[in-house]
Amino acid sequence: MPKIINLVSLLLVCGLSSLPVPVRAQALLPHTLQLDAAKLEKQGLSLAQEAASLGQFQQYEMALPRARLASQLAPKSDKVWFLLGGLYLQTKDYPNAITALKKAQTLNPKNADIQFALGSVSFQQEKYQEAVAFYQAGLKLKPNDSEGLFDLGNAYYMLGRLADAIAQYNQAVSQNQKFWPAINNIGLIFYEQGDSQGAIKKWQSAVALEKQAAEPLMALAVALYTKGDQKQAVVFAEQALRIDGRYADLEFLKQNLWGERLLGDTKKLLELPAIQAALQQGGS
Repeated sequence: MPKIINLVSLLLVCGLSSLPVPVRAQALLPHTLQLDAAKLEKQGLSLAQEAASLGQFQQYEMALPRARLASQLAPKSDKVWFLLGGLYLQTKDYPNAITALKKAQTLNPKNADIQFALGSVSFQQEKYQEAVAFYQAGLKLKPNDSEGLFDLGNAYYMLGRLADAIAQYNQAVSQNQKFWPAINNIGLIFYEQGDSQGAIKKWQSAVALEKQAAEPLMALAVALYTKGDQKQAVVFAEQALRIDGRYADLEFLKQNLWGERLLGDTKKLLELPAIQAALQQGGS
């Protein structure tokens, strides 16, 4: 049974909203509106493209209604359901995200990206073992996907399986040598394990690959500060905070998998007068 399409929205899509409403005699049955399914599906895919564009600019309140209508007009498109699920995920509406993604999975069970997205829903809900299962399922379909390998590494990280996490990060880098987030996260693990020098080398490598990456810059600043190189630490910290001021927020850093040792040392760095001055200047 096809989904019931909202008539008001449908009239708008079909360009019929401006037509006069006929006066119906009681004895006459209303005419049935004949709809072209192919045209409706095409319109749905067009709406999905608009929603995707809006989503890229984080305009989710505008993107979601378009994506929802697109899923009604093109209900057999796994891409539309995948988009809708992704938008729900971005707005942290996890139940609706799961529903939409499961629908996409039913339509296209061989799409690894759907498995990865379901893994992300589980990860954000802190269901890390469940996330591992989804990421592994995705990697069976797309074994060389660097982002999928990275996500699996993050799930292992949160489960405390650090050796497994490092192995996945290294695999991600082997597939994409410029994939600096995986290199960065190996540094996070090294630092918590007491290997400051190993962490510094990883963060230096990450910065060399992406000079505008605030995270390895800030982490590198913290590590150098703890080793006594305050001058260089301040330079790197100021540079990182100019790129992204959120790296002065310890809660944000925790969400980005920074461990207790690194967070404690970051707090000390942020208390320096030079860093405080930079933060005040940035906020003015």
